[in-house]
Amino acid sequence: MTRILEELLAKRGLDKSFLKPRYEDLFDPFSMLGMDKAVERIEKAVDNGEKIVIYGDYDADGVTSSTVCREALLDFGVKEVEIMLPNRFRDGYGLNPPAVEKIIKSGAGLVVTVDCGSGSEEAISQLKAAKIDTIVTDHHEIPKVPASAVAAVNPKRRGEKCGSNMAGVGVAFTLARALNQRKNGGKCSGQEKWLLDLVLIGTICDSMVLRDENRIMSYYGMVVMGKTRRLGLKELARVAKVNLEHLSTHALGFQIGPRINAAGRMKTAEVALNLMLTDSRAEALKYANELEELNSERRSVQDGALDEIKVDEQPVIVVKGDWHEGVLGIIAGRLTEVYKKPAFVLTKLENGVLKGSGRSFGEFSLAEALQNMPEGLLLSGGGHAGACGVSVEAKRFGEFKEAVNEYYRSLKLEDQERFLKQESDIRVDSFKELTEELYDEIRQMEPFGPGNEEPIFEFTGEIASKRVLKDKHLSLEFFDGERRFRMMDFYSSEEHLALETGARVKVQFALNKNEWGGRVKIEGAIISLEEIDQM
Repeated sequence: MTRILEELLAKRGLDKSFLKPRYEDLFDPFSMLGMDKAVERIEKAVDNGEKIVIYGDYDADGVTSSTVCREALLDFGVKEVEIMLPNRFRDGYGLNPPAVEKIIKSGAGLVVTVDCGSGSEEAISQLKAAKIDTIVTDHHEIPKVPASAVAAVNPKRRGEKCGSNMAGVGVAFTLARALNQRKNGGKCSGQEKWLLDLVLIGTICDSMVLRDENRIMSYYGMVVMGKTRRLGLKELARVAKVNLEHLSTHALGFQIGPRINAAGRMKTAEVALNLMLTDSRAEALKYANELEELNSERRSVQDGALDEIKVDEQPVIVVKGDWHEGVLGIIAGRLTEVYKKPAFVLTKLENGVLKGSGRSFGEFSLAEALQNMPEGLLLSGGGHAGACGVSVEAKRFGEFKEAVNEYYRSLKLEDQERFLKQESDIRVDSFKELTEELYDEIRQMEPFGPGNEEPIFEFTGEIASKRVLKDKHLSLEFFDGERRFRMMDFYSSEEHLALETGARVKVQFALNKNEWGGRVKIEGAIISLEEIDQM
C-alpha cells in the first residue's frame, strides 16, 4: 500500500478492510423491525396462491427496488407478481386513489410497496377495507408506522438499529435476503447476490451514504455489474459507451443513472422497468435506445432552459418558464451549482398553476422557507432542507418570489458559499507519487459518493503551460521542479479560460487515467481552480 493511500484511509478513520469488505458482515435481515411479519405474510400469500402487486416509484431507486422485489418474490414461490409504477405527471409520488382503484381491480391479495408507502396510511386503509393487505418497505422519513399495514420495514422507524442509510433498493434487497434465508433453512444460498447490480444503481442514484451496509452492497454490486446477466443493462451500457467490466462511479452517476431516470422524467418509468425485466435482446436494444433518446431530450430541454434563464441580484433564484415538468429539479440544481444560490424553478400548467422544484444548500432550509410563506400563498409545498416541490397560482408568482427572498434576508446568513467548498484530502508539492499504482489503489475505494467521496488532491503553483480545446476545455500543465503534470478542466468557466501561463493558482483535482494509443498517463481532473497572489 502506498504512503498516500495509508494517509488517506487514516484521515477518514478507515483501515484496509474498507478496501475489500466482507459480504458476510451484512446484518441479519430478520433483525430489521417488521421483517418477521413481512415474511410471514408473504408465506401466507404463497400458500394461498395470492397475486402480489409491487407498488414502486418512478426514479432509478424505485425502478431497481421494484425489480429486486419481483425477482425475490418469484424465487420465493409467488406465482403471480405485477409491478405498478406511478406516473410523475398524472399521479405524483406514492400510493394514490387511482392506484388503489387499479390494485383493487387487479385481483391482488397483497401489496408490497418499495421506496414509498410510509406516508400512505389513507390509501393503505382503503386497500384494507377492500380485503387487500399491504407490506410497506421504504427508506423515507416515517412520522409513524402506517397503522393499517400488516408490516412496515423501514430503517427510519423509531427504535430501528439497522440500515439507517439504505436506499429503497437496499431495503428491498434486505427483504430479498430474508426470503432467501427462510427458503433455504436459515442461510442465504448466495444466489441473491445477483441482485446487487440493481442495488448498486439505486444506491448511487439516490445519493446514499456509502458506509456500513451500503459500502458492502455497493462494493459487491460493482463486481456483479461487471458480470451482469441482465440483457437490458448490457444494452444500456453499450448505448452509453460504458465498459461494465471497468465500471467507475462517474459512469454510473453520469451515464447509466441519468438514462434510467430519464424515463420517469420525460415519459414514464415503465420504459426503464421494461429494460430491467426483458429477457429478449431485441427488446433490450429497443428500450436502451428509447432511454438514450429520452435522455437526449432531457439534456436538450435542460440546456435550453439554462441558456434562457437570466439570474438577477436577489439572494434566492426564483424563475418561471415553459419548461418540461420532469427536469425542473435538475435545472434548479444546476442553477444552484453555477450561481451558488438557492433556486426555485417553476413551469406553468394548463390550469393557471405554477409547479416547481427547489434546491438549496448550507443553512437555508427549503422546508422551513415554505413553512414561513404568508398564509394562503402556496397551493402546496413540501420537502426537506435541500430539495422541495411547490405549487402556486401563476398570478401570484411575484408575491412568491418576493416572500422567499424576504425570508432569506431575514435570516441574515453569512458566507453560505463555504458549504459548497470541498476539503482537500491530500496536499502535494511533488508529482512523484501520483502514479498508476496509486490510481489503481484508489479505484479499490469505488464506488464513491457521500461518506466515501473521491479523494481530492491539492497543489499550489504556477501554470507552466496552457491550451484551450474546442473553445471550452482547458488543458493545464504544472511543474514541481522535476516533472510536469497535466490537468484537465472540462467545460471551463470564462474566468478559468482567461488564466494566463505563469499565473499562480491553487488547484484541487482528482486522479484520472488517460489511455490513448497504447500509452497510459496519470493526469488530474480539475475540481476547483483559484488564482492566488504571487509570492
